[in-house]
Order: sequence, then C-alpha cells, then structure tokens
Amino acid sequence: MRYCDADALIEWGAACLRAHDVPPEDALLVTRSLVQTSLWGIDSHGIARLPHYLNRLAHGSILARPDIAVRRTGPATAHVDGGQGLGIVVSHRANKVAMEIAAESGVGAVGVSDSSHCGAIGLYTRVAARAGMVGIGFTHSDAIAAPFGGHVPFLGTNPISIAFPRAGGEPVCLDMATTSIPWNRVMNARREGADLPPGVAVDAHGADAQDATAAKALRPLGGPSYGHKGYALALMIDLLCGPLNGNPFGPHISPMYDKLDMPRRLGAFFIVVDPARFPGGPALAATVEQMARELAQQPGSPRMPGDPELDAAARRGAEGIPIEPGLWNEISAWGERLRVALPAVRDGR
Repeated sequence: MRYCDADALIEWGAACLRAHDVPPEDALLVTRSLVQTSLWGIDSHGIARLPHYLNRLAHGSILARPDIAVRRTGPATAHVDGGQGLGIVVSHRANKVAMEIAAESGVGAVGVSDSSHCGAIGLYTRVAARAGMVGIGFTHSDAIAAPFGGHVPFLGTNPISIAFPRAGGEPVCLDMATTSIPWNRVMNARREGADLPPGVAVDAHGADAQDATAAKALRPLGGPSYGHKGYALALMIDLLCGPLNGNPFGPHISPMYDKLDMPRRLGAFFIVVDPARFPGGPALAATVEQMARELAQQPGSPRMPGDPELDAAARRGAEGIPIEPGLWNEISAWGERLRVALPAVRDGR
C-alpha cells in the first residue's frame, strides 16, 4: 500500500486531464472533486475513477471541451445539456444553476441530460448546504443491479444525496446508493483480488457471490428480505434522471466499462431549497447542530450522516490517501502513457 498527499494526487490528476485537452479549470475541478471523495474514505468514487475518465476521453465518448447548454424552462426549473462532457463538470454547473434559481424563486429544480459519470452525488448537495441551502441530488447508471425478486441486472446503483447546513461545521449529508454496495466497489475488489461481503451481490444464477469475479448483479438495498425498498427507490430515481430528462434508463444505458467509444448519455437531477422561505429557515442550521448534540448524548452516541466522512478526511489529510497496488499500477501506466510524473509517495510508506 502506498500513501499520497491530496495535493500530489490533484496535481497528477489535473496534469493527466490537461494532457487530454481538458481545460485547466475543468481539470482542477474534476480532480479536486475526486480527491475530496477519496479523503472522505469513499474509495469507490474517488481518485480510483480517474483512469476510467481518461480511458473514455481517449476513446472519444467523453469530450474534453463539451458544449454545455443551460436552458431555463420556467420560474423554478432549468435543463442542462451536458454535451457528452465530464460528468463532474456538468453536474457542478447544473447544481450551481439550481442554487441560483433557488435564490430567486425559493426552490430550483434542474435536470441533466447527455452527461457521464458524475462521481459522488454528495459533492453537489454539500455545496448547496455550505451556502445555507438544502441540497438534494440524484443520478443513475447502467444496469448493474437486480430488481427485487430477480437476479438479472436492470437498474443502476442510482444514488441519492440530501444535505442540510449545520451551524459551526460541515453540512449534514446523506449520500447513499440504492444498492447494498456501489458497483465500483466490485471493480475495486476485482482489481485488488479481494472478496465481497456476503449478501450484496449475486452470480449469473442468482446465488450469493462473494467472489468479485463471479458477481453479475448487485442486490438492492435491503437484501433478499427487504430489497423491495431499495429497488423501488432506484426505479424512481432512474425515472427522474433518465426518461424525465430525455435520457435512456437501466438496460438502455451504455455500460460504464464496456463499449468505451459509445457515449453513456447519463442524467442527473438537482433540487435546491432556500430555507429562508420557510418558518424554520432562520434557525435551521442551528437546529441541525442541536439535533447532532442531542443524538450524541443518546445511548451508543449516534452520529449525523456525513460525520464519519469528516473523520476520514481529517485522518487521511494527516496520514495520506491510501493507494492500493492495483490502482498504483493504473496510475503508473497512465503516467507513462501521458508522460506525466507520478504523484509523490509519503516518506516512510
């Protein structure tokens, strides 16, 4: 295991993206977003995803300089055409538009079409919450999750995030997939030769798959007994991000790691609410902090959503971000291919 500082990974990643003709500002935005996700300990959506973006840029299914078009469709709504661009760039733009509309109208709802993988959806809701607003975000993916009662992939991991401002600290943030684990965790396990936990994936015959290479579909959140909840939530999110925005759904979306020359046409949906338009708005952030304190005093000291990620960020900021051997091999290969110096490794690691 190697450990790298966040700044070293940002410098390396941004240089790789610039080598693919991504504008410098966009390259920094993407890499900072990925590295922040790694700092939070969400390795399924962190810097490990950059090689995938580089691969699709090389194949032309993600455009380095897309024509991103924003169209206001009503007093509180807008649509963002991502132009086959980097999903993180497109989604930051769409979320910003939703925040601007919310400042004007009290609520902003913005749909996204023709985009690509946008990383951790909590990246965007936290931005809204840091500005004193309530952020809600959804996105979807290709068919990698079995519907409840079946075992053939049909829906994506289709995550949801909700973030609230919190007085004196970082936002409270829910960021979760509607499957038991994200598919990228399966990909990471395959790369590193690791096993999966029981009950999170099935093989081609519907049997439990702990061997990552045998996994053909994820189980919906809730597993074999209560997976109807995760399945139904995933389906609704797919409708919000896909058909509502003119994008394909589930099995009609180009797969993430195959057909690399085919654009994925992914969607997202962002809702931002201005708390000032509601009676509890002026005290909302303080009330969130009060709730956190009262929860911490309960038996077991329950924590607020997002707090473990803050702990991970503090720890990894001090110790470095762990880079597993398989990922380091990918970083080395891309560095050699693009003639970009490798990120520095922490001394003594």
